Amino acid sequence: MKVEVKEVLTAREYLSFVKFAEELYKDEPNWVCPLRSDELSVLRRDKNPSYEYCQAKLFLACCDGKIVGRVAAIINNKANAIWDEKRMRFGWFDFIDDSSVSEALIAKVEEWAVQVGMEKVSGPQGFNDMDKQGLLVEGFEKRATANTLYNFAYYLEHLERIGYCKEVDWVQRVLTVPETKPEKIAEFSQIVKERYGLRILEKVTRKDLYKYAMELFETYNKAFASLYCFSPLSPKEYKLLVKQFVPVLNQDMVVILLDKNNQLAAFAITMPSIAVALQKAKGRLFPFGFIHLKKALANYEEMEMNLIGALPEYRNKGVNAIIFHQLNIQYVKYGVKKLVSYPMLENNESVQRIFDYYPMAPYMRRRCLVKKINQGD
Repeated sequence: MKVEVKEVLTAREYLSFVKFAEELYKDEPNWVCPLRSDELSVLRRDKNPSYEYCQAKLFLACCDGKIVGRVAAIINNKANAIWDEKRMRFGWFDFIDDSSVSEALIAKVEEWAVQVGMEKVSGPQGFNDMDKQGLLVEGFEKRATANTLYNFAYYLEHLERIGYCKEVDWVQRVLTVPETKPEKIAEFSQIVKERYGLRILEKVTRKDLYKYAMELFETYNKAFASLYCFSPLSPKEYKLLVKQFVPVLNQDMVVILLDKNNQLAAFAITMPSIAVALQKAKGRLFPFGFIHLKKALANYEEMEMNLIGALPEYRNKGVNAIIFHQLNIQYVKYGVKKLVSYPMLENNESVQRIFDYYPMAPYMRRRCLVKKINQGD
């Protein structure tokens, strides 16, 4: 197959870049279609504040005038400075099952990486950790969550053939919510609160969410600072996320843990699953997509863990027991049946221990692959 790879430059090409995934996965029941508007907001320089510290090029692979693949090449300069490395990321990597397509796309990424002096290429990754990342390697028979990637099983074989190997894995787990509050967890939660002078902010209001939003993201930056390839979010990114998510959050599904000085010590954000609603919306908010999403946000049977974090000084001190005890109270009240976690690094013991308090089953596994590139080539 003769493949032509071209850079995305026009508004029409950006839209084609986004719509290609819809066409590729149209018959895959476990793929969750993102909203086109959300995808374009992340990919376009005039919409995404991450471009203040990132560079990116988007490429489309075409054959006989038809799009057969896509990829984004990204340099996160902030992360590279923090981790003292010269890394290019690739994301939004989708292609038909043809090695000439996958090889042509990755070759374009590596070509740019060499031109700008990078020493390694890794992915799938986004601009920062708020973007979807990780190649699905286990759990293809399950439906993806709204904030995660889904891909065909052949992707891994293609990348390994090109020379990419595992760097890290993220795992997702699913929790069946107990119908009653476990007494041992309640007792332990109380002990931890008394020992460290912590308290749950009761009856969280929307005003509270706005009040603590900036402090929450500052806590997020500190909590995740030591994790793989992490780069802290900027104030502009905070504000954009607050604008997007606070209006649709149910305050009862947010846990804010305060210290004795009423400063934020830890937090958790969970939301009803909108995966099925996104599938029904087929990438569009209008004319009916917003109706599906509104209904999903009022259905609490299945929840997704969006974010959880604690200041480093409270790590491994049991604050997760407090958080999950509080969530359990609300989950029983709302009739929640299950909770699916966000992807967690498999080697991050402090995060993995979050779920020691409740039995959880494996859900999905995703992988970041890496390849060192030869500057002499």
